[in-house]
Amino acid sequence: MALYKYLPGTLVILSLFWGCRNKEKERGLDLREQRILAREKEFATKEADYQSLLRMRDSLLTRRDTAVIIQHWPDDIAGLWNSKSVCRESNCGDYVIGDQRSNTWEFISDSTGLYTRVINNNKVVRVFSAKFDSTSIQLHYASDTSASKNLELTVELTRDNKNLIKGMQTAGIDKSCTAKFSIELNRLTNR
Repeated sequence: MALYKYLPGTLVILSLFWGCRNKEKERGLDLREQRILAREKEFATKEADYQSLLRMRDSLLTRRDTAVIIQHWPDDIAGLWNSKSVCRESNCGDYVIGDQRSNTWEFISDSTGLYTRVINNNKVVRVFSAKFDSTSIQLHYASDTSASKNLELTVELTRDNKNLIKGMQTAGIDKSCTAKFSIELNRLTNR
Protein backbone atom coordinates (compact mmCIF):
# COMPACT_ATOMS: atom_id res chain seq x y z
CA MET A 1 0.00 0.00 0.00
CA ALA A 2 2.78 2.35 0.80
CA LEU A 3 4.24 1.75 -2.66
CA TYR A 4 1.07 2.86 -4.36
CA LYS A 5 1.21 6.03 -2.39
CA TYR A 6 4.49 7.11 -4.08
CA LEU A 7 3.66 5.81 -7.56
CA PRO A 8 1.88 8.92 -8.89
CA GLY A 9 4.79 11.14 -7.81
CA THR A 10 7.31 8.78 -9.40
CA LEU A 11 5.37 8.74 -12.67
CA VAL A 12 5.33 12.51 -12.71
CA ILE A 13 9.10 12.68 -12.15
CA LEU A 14 9.77 10.05 -14.83
CA SER A 15 7.58 11.82 -17.38
CA LEU A 16 9.35 15.12 -16.66
CA PHE A 17 12.70 13.37 -17.04
CA TRP A 18 11.72 11.85 -20.42
CA GLY A 19 10.21 15.15 -21.54
CA CYS A 20 13.44 17.05 -20.75
CA ARG A 21 15.49 14.42 -22.47
CA ASN A 22 13.35 14.67 -25.63
CA LYS A 23 13.76 18.46 -25.62
CA GLU A 24 17.53 18.06 -25.38
CA LYS A 25 17.47 15.65 -28.33
CA GLU A 26 15.32 18.10 -30.30
CA ARG A 27 17.71 20.97 -29.58
CA GLY A 28 20.64 18.78 -30.57
CA LEU A 29 18.93 17.79 -33.81
CA ASP A 30 18.01 21.44 -34.55
CA LEU A 31 21.60 22.53 -33.95
CA ARG A 32 22.90 19.75 -36.18
CA GLU A 33 20.41 20.68 -38.92
CA GLN A 34 21.50 24.34 -38.74
CA ARG A 35 25.16 23.31 -39.12
CA ILE A 36 24.30 21.15 -42.13
CA LEU A 37 22.37 24.03 -43.74
CA ALA A 38 25.32 26.38 -43.14
CA ARG A 39 27.68 23.86 -44.78
CA GLU A 40 25.30 23.48 -47.73
CA LYS A 41 25.19 27.27 -48.20
CA GLU A 42 28.98 27.46 -47.98
CA PHE A 43 29.30 24.68 -50.54
CA ALA A 44 26.75 26.35 -52.87
CA THR A 45 28.74 29.61 -52.69
CA LYS A 46 31.98 27.77 -53.50
CA GLU A 47 30.26 25.96 -56.37
CA ALA A 48 28.95 29.26 -57.78
CA ASP A 49 32.45 30.80 -57.53
CA TYR A 50 33.93 27.77 -59.27
CA GLN A 51 31.37 27.94 -62.10
CA SER A 52 32.02 31.68 -62.47
CA LEU A 53 35.77 31.06 -62.72
CA LEU A 54 35.18 28.37 -65.34
CA ARG A 55 33.04 30.75 -67.42
CA MET A 56 35.67 33.50 -67.12
CA ARG A 57 38.44 31.09 -68.16
CA ASP A 58 36.40 29.90 -71.14
CA SER A 59 35.61 33.47 -72.22
CA LEU A 60 39.28 34.45 -71.97
CA LEU A 61 40.33 31.45 -74.04
CA THR A 62 37.62 32.16 -76.62
CA ARG A 63 38.50 35.87 -76.73
CA ARG A 64 42.16 35.06 -77.27
CA ASP A 65 41.30 32.72 -80.16
CA THR A 66 39.12 35.32 -81.91
CA ALA A 67 41.64 38.13 -81.33
CA VAL A 68 44.25 36.09 -83.18
CA ILE A 69 42.03 35.92 -86.28
CA ILE A 70 41.77 39.72 -86.72
CA GLN A 71 44.37 41.69 -84.83
CA HIS A 72 45.14 44.60 -87.13
CA TRP A 73 43.37 46.89 -89.52
CA PRO A 74 44.62 46.61 -93.09
CA ASP A 75 47.24 49.30 -93.85
CA ASP A 76 44.86 51.09 -96.20
CA ILE A 77 42.32 51.53 -93.35
CA ALA A 78 44.51 51.91 -90.25
CA GLY A 79 45.27 55.44 -89.15
CA LEU A 80 43.56 58.82 -89.25
CA TRP A 81 40.57 59.91 -91.31
CA ASN A 82 38.60 63.19 -91.46
CA SER A 83 34.91 62.62 -90.91
CA LYS A 84 31.86 64.58 -91.89
CA SER A 85 28.47 63.45 -90.65
CA VAL A 86 25.08 64.88 -91.56
CA CYS A 87 21.83 64.08 -89.74
CA ARG A 88 19.38 62.61 -92.28
CA GLU A 89 16.53 61.37 -90.02
CA SER A 90 15.64 62.13 -86.41
CA ASN A 91 12.81 61.86 -83.93
CA CYS A 92 15.13 62.97 -81.07
CA GLY A 93 15.24 66.45 -79.60
CA ASP A 94 19.05 66.23 -79.41
CA TYR A 95 19.49 65.89 -83.18
CA VAL A 96 18.00 68.06 -85.93
CA ILE A 97 17.88 66.99 -89.57
CA GLY A 98 20.68 68.79 -91.37
CA ASP A 99 23.02 68.98 -88.34
CA GLN A 100 26.64 68.56 -89.45
CA ARG A 101 29.61 67.40 -87.42
CA SER A 102 33.28 67.06 -88.25
CA ASN A 103 35.77 64.96 -86.30
CA THR A 104 38.87 62.90 -86.80
CA TRP A 105 38.49 59.12 -86.70
CA GLU A 106 41.40 56.83 -85.96
CA PHE A 107 41.29 53.12 -86.77
CA ILE A 108 43.49 51.35 -84.19
CA SER A 109 44.05 47.82 -82.90
CA ASP A 110 45.69 46.15 -79.96
CA SER A 111 45.90 42.67 -78.52
CA THR A 112 42.24 42.78 -77.47
CA GLY A 113 40.78 43.69 -80.86
CA LEU A 114 39.88 46.42 -83.31
CA TYR A 115 38.73 49.91 -82.31
CA THR A 116 37.90 53.28 -83.79
CA ARG A 117 38.52 56.43 -81.80
CA VAL A 118 36.56 59.61 -82.49
CA ILE A 119 38.71 62.67 -81.75
CA ASN A 120 37.50 66.27 -81.45
CA ASN A 121 39.86 69.15 -80.55
CA ASN A 122 42.66 66.66 -79.79
CA LYS A 123 40.49 64.84 -77.21
CA VAL A 124 39.05 61.35 -77.58
CA VAL A 125 35.26 61.74 -77.59
CA ARG A 126 34.37 58.04 -77.79
CA VAL A 127 35.82 54.67 -78.69
CA PHE A 128 33.89 52.25 -80.89
CA SER A 129 34.50 48.52 -80.77
CA ALA A 130 34.92 47.30 -84.33
CA LYS A 131 34.42 44.32 -86.59
CA PHE A 132 35.82 44.13 -90.07
CA ASP A 133 35.34 41.82 -93.00
CA SER A 134 36.13 42.09 -96.70
CA THR A 135 32.94 44.04 -97.46
CA SER A 136 32.23 46.29 -94.49
CA ILE A 137 33.24 47.79 -91.17
CA GLN A 138 30.80 47.59 -88.24
CA LEU A 139 31.29 49.84 -85.22
CA HIS A 140 29.43 49.82 -81.91
CA TYR A 141 29.37 52.14 -78.90
CA ALA A 142 27.19 52.07 -75.79
CA SER A 143 27.42 54.64 -73.01
CA ASP A 144 28.29 53.63 -69.50
CA THR A 145 25.36 52.60 -67.30
CA SER A 146 26.09 55.55 -65.01
CA ALA A 147 25.58 58.09 -67.82
CA SER A 148 22.57 60.39 -67.59
CA LYS A 149 21.45 59.31 -71.08
CA ASN A 150 21.68 55.79 -72.42
CA LEU A 151 23.33 56.34 -75.82
CA GLU A 152 23.91 53.50 -78.27
CA LEU A 153 25.62 54.07 -81.62
CA THR A 154 25.99 51.62 -84.48
CA VAL A 155 27.91 52.41 -87.65
CA GLU A 156 28.01 50.48 -90.92
CA LEU A 157 30.79 51.58 -93.31
CA THR A 158 31.91 50.46 -96.77
CA ARG A 159 34.94 51.44 -98.84
CA ASP A 160 34.20 53.67 -101.82
CA ASN A 161 37.85 53.86 -102.84
CA LYS A 162 41.22 53.83 -101.07
CA ASN A 163 40.78 57.39 -99.77
CA LEU A 164 37.02 57.40 -99.12
CA ILE A 165 34.79 55.42 -96.74
CA LYS A 166 31.03 56.01 -96.57
CA GLY A 167 28.26 54.73 -94.40
CA MET A 168 25.43 55.30 -91.94
CA GLN A 169 25.42 55.85 -88.20
CA THR A 170 22.33 55.16 -86.11
CA ALA A 171 22.06 56.79 -82.69
CA GLY A 172 19.55 55.64 -80.10
CA ILE A 173 18.91 57.56 -76.89
CA ASP A 174 17.28 55.84 -73.92
CA LYS A 175 15.70 53.38 -76.38
CA SER A 176 13.03 56.01 -77.01
CA CYS A 177 14.27 57.84 -80.12
CA THR A 178 16.67 57.36 -83.02
CA ALA A 179 18.65 59.53 -85.39
CA LYS A 180 20.47 58.51 -88.57
CA PHE A 181 23.55 60.20 -89.96
CA SER A 182 25.32 59.79 -93.27
CA ILE A 183 29.06 59.53 -92.71
CA GLU A 184 31.90 60.27 -95.09
CA LEU A 185 35.51 59.58 -94.11
CA ASN A 186 38.41 60.98 -96.12
CA ARG A 187 41.96 59.78 -95.58
CA LEU A 188 44.14 62.41 -93.90
CA THR A 189 46.98 63.19 -96.27
CA ASN A 190 49.59 63.94 -93.58
CA ARG A 191 49.65 60.51 -91.90
